[in-house]
Amino acid sequence: MTMIFGVPLAVFMGQLMLGLINGAFYALLSLGLAVIFGLLKIVNFAHGAQYMLGAFAALLALEYLGINYWVALLLVPLVVGGLGMVIERYLLRRIAHLDHLYGLLLTFGLALIAEGSLVNLFGVSGSSYPTPAALQGGINLGFMFLPTYRAWVLVAALVVCLGTWFIIERTRLGAYLRAGTENSALMQAFGVNVPLLVTLTYGFGVALAAFAGVLAAPLYPVSPTMGSSLLIVVFAVVVIGGMGSILGAIITGLSMGLIEGLTKVYYPEAANTVIFLVMILVLMLRPAGLFGKET
Repeated sequence: MTMIFGVPLAVFMGQLMLGLINGAFYALLSLGLAVIFGLLKIVNFAHGAQYMLGAFAALLALEYLGINYWVALLLVPLVVGGLGMVIERYLLRRIAHLDHLYGLLLTFGLALIAEGSLVNLFGVSGSSYPTPAALQGGINLGFMFLPTYRAWVLVAALVVCLGTWFIIERTRLGAYLRAGTENSALMQAFGVNVPLLVTLTYGFGVALAAFAGVLAAPLYPVSPTMGSSLLIVVFAVVVIGGMGSILGAIITGLSMGLIEGLTKVYYPEAANTVIFLVMILVLMLRPAGLFGKET
């Protein structure tokens, strides 16, 4: 039996793959946070609740409307993202000129309302979402058995993350977004509707969280508390990568998932805290984060 530092190869690779899958969710969620904070300077504490709403919307759409996974994967982010646009237009815009703390408290309150409402309606026990028939089974890699759905999650997350980075950093639309947040008066003078861009950007960040929620539904129990338990870890990932850094969110999310997976192999007791230990170390050495810009 092949061993890697005293651990069987199949066990090592299995945990590495689980870590990479978790890292894909960290990357998607931290990307949404990075987009919202980097472009709008909003600390979106409702991000975990919006991730949870994505999973719940997919589950309820299947049970009550018969909407399958593939349609939900496209429809749910649009619906939840639209809800995010309403929140930005009628709530966050009213406090946009105030300190960031007000936005944090408002979004935190919205998260508590969403979570509490669903707990009252559905309880705290999780519900299962069936894996799509096309993604059932697995792939025998020789040294391990890789479930098809987990491979799909990894590919889908990477495509969405890299596509988002390309749009924001390499296209004219991304240039408008960045310029509009840095000097909105000048952009409006050139005829760009900056308030609409802000609303669309927040809605897009929320849609990323909902997309991650739909991806997570067949893997994890769908419950009202699934977002709150993940949000603190995702914020730590964002801090490590650098608040507002798009590329930093993607690379750090995947890296922290791998580090967490390896920790579960060699020192399981530290698996739940290793990301926070890395965060402390990074803040001591580079307060702006690994990819953040010093101010």
